[in-house]
Amino acid sequence: MGVDLIIEDDRWKDAAISTLAERAVGAALAHLGYAPDDWEIALLACDNVRIAALNADFRGKPQPTNVLSWPSAERGSAKAGVRPAPPEPHGDPELGDIALAYETCFAEAKAAGRPVADHLTHLIVHGTLHLLGYDHIRKSDGDLMEATEIAILAKLGVPNPYESAGPDGSE
Repeated sequence: MGVDLIIEDDRWKDAAISTLAERAVGAALAHLGYAPDDWEIALLACDNVRIAALNADFRGKPQPTNVLSWPSAERGSAKAGVRPAPPEPHGDPELGDIALAYETCFAEAKAAGRPVADHLTHLIVHGTLHLLGYDHIRKSDGDLMEATEIAILAKLGVPNPYESAGPDGSE
């Protein structure tokens, strides 16, 4: 498996983003039964200015966000609440691109009282699922995506991000 990491903001180097990305993407793919070594993802570690520009260009929302993702192909399920079909195993190994914004990610982790590594792991798993066709537009799809995230994160020892945490990160 390859996570092609592009670091545009040097603050990401202190966040061990490379290790977190490899671990999170690998866990998401393995949980879904995909051989991690067969797939590639590009991850852009940028700042709020860059992600705001990307958000404006691709979603018409000119403000920063925590994570954006661009799947290399449409993989969503036409039927609500149904797991998307797997990517073609002998096609292009590139699943797509993910971008993370440093300031937003770190501020969210602090506000939620969660370790930054846990929050980043969650966002990378979330972005990876988007690349695989999961979304949260329809409620039943969102429920499926959330349950899948929780299961993957549990395997990584990351607490459920949808439960509230105390200011010190404790539940």
